[in-house]
Amino acid sequence: MQKLMSILKAHYETMLYLFAVALLLLALIKPEVQLKQEVHNYLLIADVSQSMNAEDVKVNNLPVSRLVYTQHLMRELVRTSPCGTYISVGVFAAENVALLLMPLEVCANVDIIHDTIDHLQWRMSWAGNSRITFGIKAAEATFDYLNSPTQMLFFTDGDEAPKANAINKLDLSGMRIGKNVIFVGIGGHELVSIKRFNANNQFVGYWGTDAAADAGAVGANYADASKDDPDPVVAYSEFDRYLSKQETEYLKSIASEIKGQYVEGLDAPAFYQFVQSQAPVAKFVTAYSLRWLYLLLAALAVLAIYLPDLLYRLRQRST
Repeated sequence: MQKLMSILKAHYETMLYLFAVALLLLALIKPEVQLKQEVHNYLLIADVSQSMNAEDVKVNNLPVSRLVYTQHLMRELVRTSPCGTYISVGVFAAENVALLLMPLEVCANVDIIHDTIDHLQWRMSWAGNSRITFGIKAAEATFDYLNSPTQMLFFTDGDEAPKANAINKLDLSGMRIGKNVIFVGIGGHELVSIKRFNANNQFVGYWGTDAAADAGAVGANYADASKDDPDPVVAYSEFDRYLSKQETEYLKSIASEIKGQYVEGLDAPAFYQFVQSQAPVAKFVTAYSLRWLYLLLAALAVLAIYLPDLLYRLRQRST
């Protein structure tokens, strides 16, 4: 043992250098381990009904549609989410929610998530009405399909067609997923016209009040191009246009009914901080980085090489 201690004392600098190099190699080769940990798991739902084509919001000071604005907010949420966050994407139309992307870890799959968000458009809508209460009820099945706790961010202007009333409003009092739902209000608070497009995505005019009375602000079933292409019915004058705004109070009332939350979708740090401040809801086996630990130990090993010399100098000064 004495011989071993003398060898270590004679070569401690070399050994510490080798130890530091080994740690640096580990930081490069094996920087992470797989651990089961609590993570944020977001399901981003975009309302793709035609009311989301109204242009009453801005991105970089340029007027854009509510749907384009939704895409911008989603991309920023992805960008500001730390590694280890999981994100899935879906769309809402008519009375249902459709899942487009299963949960993916943001850092390893950022391009796939962005590509899915970039391709959201109103022509994904499969029917010509928009009933949010039914959509929220349908989202429960989506939650079961995901098979893991999820925080749903429902991006919508709240403009339903037909309008909710005592007869057609769905009772949501028994919702199981309410605490996991956040309504993100999209759109301005002043009434504006809604652009109408044909099946080729060409602007042809504005939605009229007569069409809205029949099918609401989302229009007819676009699977039947003969009813919509190339010249769908539009408002014949400015006074005949269907007007839309963000139905803030309605969204707040639904959120209150299901014990969920409402937040206005503002492109500001406070909005992204609000989302990131939500408590993690899922437990996934995910990569946990140890690079910081390896680098810290390597730095301490290098400092330890100079520690005896430092202690010697301090003793010399004190005598």
